[in-house]
Amino acid sequence: MKTTAAPTFVTRLAQSPQDRLAAQRLRYEVFITELGGDGPLVDHAARLEVDRFDAFADHILLLDTSRPQNDQVVGVYRVMTAEMAQAAGRFYCAEEYDLTPFMRSGMRLLELGRSCLHAQYRGGAAMAHLWAGLADYVADRQIDLLFGVASFHGTDVAALSAPLSLLHHRHLAREALRVKAIGPTALSMAIEDADKLDRVAAVREMPALIKAYLRLGATVGEGAFVDYDFNTVDICVILERAAVQGLQHKFLQKGAVRG
Repeated sequence: MKTTAAPTFVTRLAQSPQDRLAAQRLRYEVFITELGGDGPLVDHAARLEVDRFDAFADHILLLDTSRPQNDQVVGVYRVMTAEMAQAAGRFYCAEEYDLTPFMRSGMRLLELGRSCLHAQYRGGAAMAHLWAGLADYVADRQIDLLFGVASFHGTDVAALSAPLSLLHHRHLAREALRVKAIGPTALSMAIEDADKLDRVAAVREMPALIKAYLRLGATVGEGAFVDYDFNTVDICVILERAAVQGLQHKFLQKGAVRG
C-alpha cells in the first residue's frame, strides 16, 4: 500500500508476540522477498523471517502511526546484550566471526542485527528515528561496544572487490578488537591493492547502512563471510565507545527526530 499521510514516527521496544510478528513480517519482505534470502526457520507460508535468536533478543521498532494499526511497523533493529547471548548460547555472528577479542575487552557489549526499513521509507528521516531509538537503548544500558554483521547483497565476491578492499585497507579495527572471519566461506577482503583502488567508486558501491556506520567512526573486523542462505557477503562492523557516544550525542536530543 502507498502511504499518503505524512509519517508520524514512534520508536519503542517490541512489547508483545504481535509486535515480534510484525517485525518478522517486515524482515520477510526485505530479506526474503526483496533480497532473495532464506533460512531454516523462515516461514514462507506465513511470510515471516524467523531465526532461533528472536526469542532471546530485544526488537527496537520504528512505527509510522499514520498507517493502519496492523501495518505500522516500518523499521526494525534486533539487539542482543551479552546476557541475552548467554541465554541463547552465543551471539548471532559468532558463527561468522571469532568474537574472542570482544569477550576479553571487559566492555559492555551489544550486538546489532536484522536492521531493515520498509522500502517506502528509505532515503528519508526514518533511519534517523530508528537510530534515535537505538541511541536511547545504548544510553539506558551503558553500552561500550556495538557490533554486528552488515551485508552486501549477493555472493559474487569479485563484483564486491573494490568496497571490500577499501574496508580492509582503510577501516580495519585496532588489533585488540580485530575479530576475524571464520568458517569455510570466510575470505580475505584484501582483494585489490590499496594504491590501485578508486576510493570514490568503492564508497559508492557500499550499502547505505555501511556508509552510515563508517561516518559514525565504525571500523570493521578482518575478513568477510559469504552467507549463501541469506544471499549476502557479510562484514563485521564495530562501534567503539567514542562512536557510541557520537551516536548518543547525535540523537539523544529529545524531540529532535521524534514525530
